[in-house]
Amino acid sequence: MTSEHRYKEAYVWIWLPSETKPVVAGRIARQHDGRLTFNYGQSYLTRADAIAVYDPELPLRAGEIPTRDTMQLPSCIRDASPDAWGRRVIINRTLGLKGGDAYEIELDELTYLLESGSDRVGALDFQSSPTAYAPRQRANATLDELMRSAERVEKSVPLSPDLDEALQHGTSLGGARPKALIDDGPNKFIAKFSASTDLYNIVKAEFVAMRLAYFVGLNVAPVKLTGAMGKDVLLVERFDRVPAGGGWMRRAVVSALTMLELDESEARYASYEDFAALIRHRFTAPRATLEELFGRIVFNILSGNTDDHARNHAAFWDGKMLTLTPAYDLCPQGRTGGEATQAMLIAGNQRLSQVTLCVEAASQFLLSADRARTIVASQLKAIRACWSGVCDEANLSEVDRAFLWGRQFLNPFALEGWPDD
Repeated sequence: MTSEHRYKEAYVWIWLPSETKPVVAGRIARQHDGRLTFNYGQSYLTRADAIAVYDPELPLRAGEIPTRDTMQLPSCIRDASPDAWGRRVIINRTLGLKGGDAYEIELDELTYLLESGSDRVGALDFQSSPTAYAPRQRANATLDELMRSAERVEKSVPLSPDLDEALQHGTSLGGARPKALIDDGPNKFIAKFSASTDLYNIVKAEFVAMRLAYFVGLNVAPVKLTGAMGKDVLLVERFDRVPAGGGWMRRAVVSALTMLELDESEARYASYEDFAALIRHRFTAPRATLEELFGRIVFNILSGNTDDHARNHAAFWDGKMLTLTPAYDLCPQGRTGGEATQAMLIAGNQRLSQVTLCVEAASQFLLSADRARTIVASQLKAIRACWSGVCDEANLSEVDRAFLWGRQFLNPFALEGWPDD
């Protein structure tokens, strides 16, 4: 079910590289068929430092840039739009729907862009005005208050105006789980909360996975654990913000889904082999990046993270080249049986969560089979060596350790066909 359209257009503001203030880049407007198309502003096109919002999807040229037939709006704009949790909060606020009722409603994309918080991931924001930038700020709120707000949304309890405003700050984030944005001195964090439907301590499980990914040698976003209202909160340091001169530079970010020119409805076709081909031609340090990506696939399999969809991979965009961001959202998923599959294809049409399949695909990442096996063996050794220490760091209970080990982490299915060491 979709509500009536609340807006006809939105102006796209962008933080150019090394700048701490945004400029208007263009306008996104609804067409007669309901799809959204983009135009660059004339003043933006005359700037010497102008960059494409993302090339090749929105090349830097005059005139209306049509959206692909399968898409409602350009994918690089969709990257800056909220996902499930943020949309649920916006629906709650704009329509007064709470809890499960919010799942039955879908607003139009312009509403999501203009009603979500301004401190969204990447270097874009959306405004009703082409001349005056007015960020949608949030009220200062403690983690306890944010946790309480998130719980109220889940339980169908109305939010007070001040807590509604505080929670709005995180509405521009992706993902389905409760979260918010917070500032802590010189750093900005994404705070991830537990949910009422959690069957195990997902917050600590993600912390453990992120820390183990660091210890196996991957480039990952720094994380730390804290608490609110007696519950665990995961703080993930943002990598798309750089402090500068009392302000913040914003780094442009695009998802692998956008880079692969796929719509949400086509996500099941996303392929690591296609992503690797793109890296070889459009990324900085392609050979090192390919090995990093290969290592992330292996770790996802070894840690039970099957939610490795194409919006959970991203790259910085500087107007010319792409650079892989640190890894994020490495979260072991619930699992009952042995067999599992990854969200993205690994080799051909195969996506089984097995490291032997990664080795089969090694050449696509410019790796020899021997080097691929060495990476797998090194990760296995590091995970086993660091497991207890990282679990101690998370203060993970013995029950949760037993639940995660051998089920999510190092599930026997992941190691089928691997030499028993």
